[in-house]
Amino acid sequence: MKKILIISLFVLIQNYIAYSQFEAVKNFQKEIIKNEITGSNVVMIFKNGKVIFFNAENSNLIGDKKINNQSYKPYQETLFPIWSMSKPITVVSIMILVEKGLIKLDDNVSKYLPEFSQIYCKGKSGKYLCKKPLKIIHLLTHRSGFGYYSHQGYGYGLTSTIKYDNLNDFSKDLSKVVLEFEPGEKYYYGVNQALLGRVVEVVSKKNFYEFLKEEIFEPLEMSETKFYLTQEDRSRFQPLFVNFGTIKGFTTELDELTYEETNAANFGGEGLISTMNDYSNFCVMLLNGGIYKGKRIISEKSIGIMTKKYSSSYPEEEFADTRKLGFNYGFSMFVLDDPIVDGTGSTKGIYGWSGYHGTHFWIDPTKKMFGLFMSRHRQNISNIDIQKELRKVIYKNAN
Repeated sequence: MKKILIISLFVLIQNYIAYSQFEAVKNFQKEIIKNEITGSNVVMIFKNGKVIFFNAENSNLIGDKKINNQSYKPYQETLFPIWSMSKPITVVSIMILVEKGLIKLDDNVSKYLPEFSQIYCKGKSGKYLCKKPLKIIHLLTHRSGFGYYSHQGYGYGLTSTIKYDNLNDFSKDLSKVVLEFEPGEKYYYGVNQALLGRVVEVVSKKNFYEFLKEEIFEPLEMSETKFYLTQEDRSRFQPLFVNFGTIKGFTTELDELTYEETNAANFGGEGLISTMNDYSNFCVMLLNGGIYKGKRIISEKSIGIMTKKYSSSYPEEEFADTRKLGFNYGFSMFVLDDPIVDGTGSTKGIYGWSGYHGTHFWIDPTKKMFGLFMSRHRQNISNIDIQKELRKVIYKNAN
C-alpha cells in the first residue's frame, strides 16, 4: 500500500509540473496576442516520441481566423506561409543528392550552372572578377556573398512582386549580381537556397517541387506542404497581422509571393506553405536521426554535417543575427553553442530555424524534444524575441 501511495504521489507531482509548464506556455501565447505582437498562434511540444502539448490560442479579433487545432486531420488544418523554414527542407534535398553520390559539397556551382563560371565581387574601386569559385557549401552556409535583392524582382515588395515563373531564368539573372565579398569569406544571409533549388533541378532532371514531393514530402506524409495555394487552400490560409503603430490589423493582401499553381519558380529559401502537422513530421525525422516511421530520409551523419559550426555568432560574424548570441550557424540552422549567453535554459546543441512571418522550430537531440510555433505577423512596435522567450518558458520547467 505504501509503495502504491508513493507511486501515486510521484505521478501527481509530475502531472502538476507538466500542468504548470503548459499553463505558462498558454499564458505566453495569450500575452503576445494581448500585446498586439501576433494574432492567433499555435504551439506544439513533442518529447520522447509523442506530442505532449498542442494549443492554438485564438485572438477572436475582427479580420483574424481561428486556427484549426484538429491536429493530424489533413485538408482541415490552417495553412501558414513558412518562409525561411523552407530552407532546412531545401538543405535536406541537397544532402539526399550528396548521399546518392550525385553532388559534392565542395563542387563549384558552375559545374551545374555554367552561368556562374565568371562571377564578380565588390572592391574598393568597383567590381572585379572574383578570385575564388562559388561552391555548393557556400550556398548552404550563407557564405556566398549573396544578400537579398529586391531589385531582381525576387521578393519582399508590398504585394506579390515575383517576376519569375521558373528557376532557370532566376539563376541566370542572379549570376549577374555582384557579390558583396569573395565566396567563403563571411556569413551573409541571402538568396542561397533559392539557387540550390535550381541545382537540384539540374542534377535530378526534375522540377524542384516534384523532387521534394518524391524524396521528402510523400515519405514524410507532408501532403499539404507545397509552393502554391488553390482557391480552397485560400480559405484556410492564415491572414497576416500587421502592427506598425499607425497601421494595424489583419490583411490577406500582403502575401509578397504569388502562390500560383502554374508558377514553377519554386524558391527553396522561402516559398513553401505548410501546416503544424506537416512540419512536425519533418521535425520528427530530424529528431530521429533522419528516420520517419521506419523510412530513412537522410543519414544521421548528414544531420551532423548540417548542424556543425561553419560560422560564429555576432559580433565575430558582423552580419550574423544579433538576436542569436551564443549560437553558431550550420546549413541554414542556428545551433546553440553557449547556453549561458543564450540565457533561456535551453540545452547546448539545440538547432532550428525560423520564418519571416513568425514561424519557428527547434530540435533538442539531448532531451529528445522539439518545439514548433506558427503564427503570421509583421510588426515594429516590440523588440520581443518570441523564439527566445518561448524557449525560456518551456525550459524553465522542462525535465
